[in-house]
Amino acid sequence: MSRGQQGDPGRISAFLDAQAAEAGAARNTLLAYGRDLRDFADWLAARGDSLMTVPREGVEDYLSHCDAQGLSRATRARRLSAIRQWTRFALDEGWRDDDPACRISGPGRTQRLPKVLDRAEVQAMLDALPRLGRNETERARNLALVELIYATGMRVSELVSLPVGACRGDPALLLIRGKGGKERMVPLSDPARRALAAWLKRRDNAPAESPLGRLVAGKGARWLFPAPSREGHMTRQAMNALLGQLALAAGIDPARVSPHVIRHAFATHLLEGGADLRAIQTLLGHADLGTTEIYTHVMDTRMRDLVLNHHPLAHADTSGKKP
Repeated sequence: MSRGQQGDPGRISAFLDAQAAEAGAARNTLLAYGRDLRDFADWLAARGDSLMTVPREGVEDYLSHCDAQGLSRATRARRLSAIRQWTRFALDEGWRDDDPACRISGPGRTQRLPKVLDRAEVQAMLDALPRLGRNETERARNLALVELIYATGMRVSELVSLPVGACRGDPALLLIRGKGGKERMVPLSDPARRALAAWLKRRDNAPAESPLGRLVAGKGARWLFPAPSREGHMTRQAMNALLGQLALAAGIDPARVSPHVIRHAFATHLLEGGADLRAIQTLLGHADLGTTEIYTHVMDTRMRDLVLNHHPLAHADTSGKKP
């Protein structure tokens, strides 16, 4: 093994530490960077090369290797992004005197329109909430969860990890800590505020001997939605399962419903109501307006379907007569 290969794991760790400290990269992003760079380093080592010496042709060969493995365009684009970040960092640190990945064009991502529920479907889920839960406490929690995620468009990770201290005093706005530790303010609708207040009342007054009371007295004390998890709050998987049960209760295919689909519904319904795209970008916490612009394509598709399905001439034959 060459000296460069021996140093690759340590330099990857240094890069990840810098991304966490300087760029404020989220934990999931750092995990993805680490996996992708270790795969690249292992592939290079098998060829007798290393991150410190790989030329541009080596990066291109690796991308061809990923393509031959049948990896998706999105995965290949993500791996190239990780390599680009690392080579730029290595150049800045003086570890390399060139950046072999800077001019390599990626495979790009296949743009897929997000799955969205229409307003009637969201309302059907809200109407079904009173039937979901073993007791009044669970029903109050479920209502608060669904009202909050639909009223704010929060990511599920942001929702389940809400500190209870940020939710007291009947707030009209919530401070959300998003990806990379970036903060934003989101307004609460009246139904969301009522659901939040009702849940807080039950949470705070839970009997000490009850399951909720024990959670609030333990690791769950600081969280709005305490749970017996490692972190002390509700997990993303539990929220996903809750929405699947709610979809069934509302007569909707559970495969169409997830926390991210509710986030998409929030954005699309705002756009349908005439909201400004930049305002939606701010509410969603998107760093790039281009990410938010996907919802304009959703609107275009809906408008086209509306005309094709409901215009009086949409199903007319060539003579102008309806079939």
